[in-house]
Amino acid sequence: MSQGPRSGLAAVSSALLAMSRHLEVRDVLKTIVASARELLDAQYAALGVPDDHGGFAQFVVDGVSDAQWKTIGPLPRQHGILAAMLQEARPERLADVRKDPRFEGWPSAHPDMSDFLGLPIRDGDEVIGALFLANKLRSAGGHPPRPKPLGGCGFTEEDEALLSILAQHAAIALTNARLYERSRELTIAEERSRLAHELHDAVSQKLFSLRLTAQAAAALIDRDPARAKGELHQVAALAAEAADELRAAVVELRPAALDEDGLIATLRTQIQVLDRAHSACVTFDSNGFRALPAAQEEALLRVAQEALHNALRHSGAEHVGVRVDRRGGGAVLRVSDDGSGFDPQSVRSAGRHLGLVSMRDRASGVGGTLTVESAPGKGTTIELEVPGG
Repeated sequence: MSQGPRSGLAAVSSALLAMSRHLEVRDVLKTIVASARELLDAQYAALGVPDDHGGFAQFVVDGVSDAQWKTIGPLPRQHGILAAMLQEARPERLADVRKDPRFEGWPSAHPDMSDFLGLPIRDGDEVIGALFLANKLRSAGGHPPRPKPLGGCGFTEEDEALLSILAQHAAIALTNARLYERSRELTIAEERSRLAHELHDAVSQKLFSLRLTAQAAAALIDRDPARAKGELHQVAALAAEAADELRAAVVELRPAALDEDGLIATLRTQIQVLDRAHSACVTFDSNGFRALPAAQEEALLRVAQEALHNALRHSGAEHVGVRVDRRGGGAVLRVSDDGSGFDPQSVRSAGRHLGLVSMRDRASGVGGTLTVESAPGKGTTIELEVPGG
């Protein structure tokens, strides 16, 4: 495939922009591989991230169907050409990978490959991955592939230079994605710690009251049965409140099944539980939502959870409504309540202040915009808009 300087530059620019658009490591890897295969006109592309045990922590391919990939079998080990790229950290450009003395074969279901171009992905002195292409497609304008030069590799020195540029930017994108995931793990750990403290405080208070009330009922049972009956009704009410607190906390502590169920189903399930666990009426609605990259969907879920937590624990609201709508290629989340409201410019509640900081951090982490509308006695509306992938 022949590209002029302008079209080639545009293709590289598009590939780099696509890489920078994602925050999840898996999404970044897929984008790098697809961009490399398309940019260099290869039939197959793959990227492996090594682990510390001679295998690969992650291995992403492009040009192989899911069905083919399943029949190939387990992930490859670090051997042969792959090991050479990772250990020696140098490019490999081969006319026929099968004839290289380091070639150690592949599974029977593996597609046949000849031309090979591989490059290590480096972060400073550390090799954090290996990017490689196979089977140069020398076609243009819909014509059948042309034979490669006799005795030569279909991938040229220009291809190698272009892939080197891509690999350098891939290292940046991959490092940034890893840093994002680590920071998110820290945030989740902090949220779990906060929830554990709240669970301990709320349920401990309820159980203490429950114990005292039960003791009072026991003392009254013989000399004042009517009062004892009233105390036992209070025991039942306190037990129900403690159960509600536990259910609400479990909803927030349990990892959301975004990968399996998607954002809408996950939100709907959690809101149904919250509606049963609290005296306030909690409702959910959505319109036109389409699946988004994992980072955007998690941001929407976590902001919804934090906004619901604030509304149900602090506002005294009778009704809390959650809505998710499609907006352009992205989505918008609205959480509205009819509670006491507050002045966003002078937030006095430490819990609510920390909640707003967390929500703003999540919004900015995915390029989204968080808007808070509230006033004393006027309720609160929190809106998060996120772009598409």
